[in-house]
Amino acid sequence: MVLPMKNEWLTPLHEGGVQMHLRIRPGDIPGYVLAPGDPGRVPLIGKFWDQYQEVQQNREYRIAKGQYRGIELAACSTGIGGASTEIAIIELTNVGVHTIIRVGTCAALQEEIAPGDLVIHTGAVRLSGAADMYVPKAYPAVAHYETVLALIEAAEDLGYPYHVGITASVDSFYAGEVNPLPNDKWFSHMNSVIPDLKNARVLTFEMEAATLFVLANIFSLRGGSICVVAANRITRQRQETEANILRVCQVATHAVAILAEWDKQKQKYQKNYWFPSLNKRR
Repeated sequence: MVLPMKNEWLTPLHEGGVQMHLRIRPGDIPGYVLAPGDPGRVPLIGKFWDQYQEVQQNREYRIAKGQYRGIELAACSTGIGGASTEIAIIELTNVGVHTIIRVGTCAALQEEIAPGDLVIHTGAVRLSGAADMYVPKAYPAVAHYETVLALIEAAEDLGYPYHVGITASVDSFYAGEVNPLPNDKWFSHMNSVIPDLKNARVLTFEMEAATLFVLANIFSLRGGSICVVAANRITRQRQETEANILRVCQVATHAVAILAEWDKQKQKYQKNYWFPSLNKRR
């Protein structure tokens, strides 16, 4: 098979491997990363760590590192949407990260999902565009199964209500998620967006998971996503509180400790993939 030639117009990396936007280099942060969209949520995630240290901040990218139950981990905000998320994922990959879990908010598309509930995403409908620069729409946006299981176990350990299923990732918060437009502007295709997604058993709207899932698979990372519901678009209920944000931050942090334990088990038994009976081996 003939591989494509690298283009001579590629932008050179900064000296010493410093990434153009994140402003970090290999070795600056550990391999487990929690990725909120909002930079202000990085210190909220750090509230659950045993150690917390700010590393860098540039544009929408705020980075911290620390420890939780002896596990080294980091947090890096991605900004809103697929375009800024793509930058974060590529540059995190360049510095040696192996696991990225999105930690965010979402809007529910099913009546039974209440504001404040957690939603663990197994995959995403690709209604965003950044990943289209890599692969066609037929390429699936799927979470790594180990992150899904670790997030489920973390939510169970902490006793928080959660749901598991598919999200729809959009690049447009207003027209894309059928939110009010200026001057009561309306487009006919907006009439079918929510009913069609609801009928297809899509659980939520959000803006970053599809980009993470696609790029994580392409670059051999573990990608995951957990969001807390800020509003239900069917029942019209809304509740976005700091307590709810802290809940999703706590579960995501605890999931990293679970993944780290599973990684130790895989290494001990020389397995590439974790499976439940590894816990029973001695």
